[in-house]
Amino acid sequence: MQYRRSEAGVSGAQDVGERPRLLDEVRDRMRLRHYSLRTEQAYVYWIRRYIRVNGMRHPRQLDGKAVETFLTRLAADHHVAASTQNQALSAILFLYREVLALDLPWMANVVRAKRPPRLPVVLSRGEVERLLEQLSGRDWLLAALLYGCGLRLLEGLRLRVKDVDFGRNEITVRNGKGGKDRRTVLPMRLRDGLRAQLDAVRVLHAEELSRGFGEVALPHALAHKYVNAGHALAWQYLFPASRRSVDPRDGRGKRHHLDENVVQRAVQRAAKLAAIDKPVTPHTLRHSFATHMLEAGADIRTIQELLGHKDVATTQIYTHVLNRGPGGVLSPLDR
Repeated sequence: MQYRRSEAGVSGAQDVGERPRLLDEVRDRMRLRHYSLRTEQAYVYWIRRYIRVNGMRHPRQLDGKAVETFLTRLAADHHVAASTQNQALSAILFLYREVLALDLPWMANVVRAKRPPRLPVVLSRGEVERLLEQLSGRDWLLAALLYGCGLRLLEGLRLRVKDVDFGRNEITVRNGKGGKDRRTVLPMRLRDGLRAQLDAVRVLHAEELSRGFGEVALPHALAHKYVNAGHALAWQYLFPASRRSVDPRDGRGKRHHLDENVVQRAVQRAAKLAAIDKPVTPHTLRHSFATHMLEAGADIRTIQELLGHKDVATTQIYTHVLNRGPGGVLSPLDR
């Protein structure tokens, strides 16, 4: 069967007008299962690449050897990380199992690449202060939130107006890693800055509504269940983008959250100005939050809950960078 490229995806010539194109089927299946848009885009990319590498042949005609060869080339020729290789494998397995409804014998024998354990990069308290001193306004508030609350970058950017509770001094993280919700601490030092940010969002939203806009994307099927919720202030992003964009799911113009690249560049620029000789990213602030909490005597189970880790073993990686407390080691030179 011959396949042609199109804007929508890869399709069998005999199926045109009769069934959805293959990549459209992938998208529909992922949306049915409530996968995030970023995961959808990544999976579509890897499936398209897998098909092209194999001469535009339909995946039904390929076997485990083709999958193994594809993954091997990613590692050997393109030197991708183990996590990237595993993402490509997950996309291909999703295609066979969920879209093509095939559970072939070779699927059980496909081996995932092992991710070697890595110690996180952690800033000292002084380095965090120097970093924050190089930031101002919205960039400062976002970086301070990541450090003060232990948030992942996208968790901070996806915060909505309703997720900040000043009465209980807490922030609710919705649909975090693994689709889980959790609550974390709201630092007292950020209350005034967050109130000012909320006021700015309120003004912007009122202007948008007066122009006939003001809609924001809602998770899952809430847009159908609560018809007017997309225009409500409570659902607006706490850190909105500077301009509206087209939602790829329905083609409507909406106000999305700030692009993560803006924050990444700001943090890296601040680290350079602060003369911090470490590879600093926004996620470094989350690592620093966990480490500094442990240093202050916080219970590791509490930190596990604040970080949203499924297994405490994931949180325990931060104990290896402390070098103090009952698990610390004292060099014989210091004795």
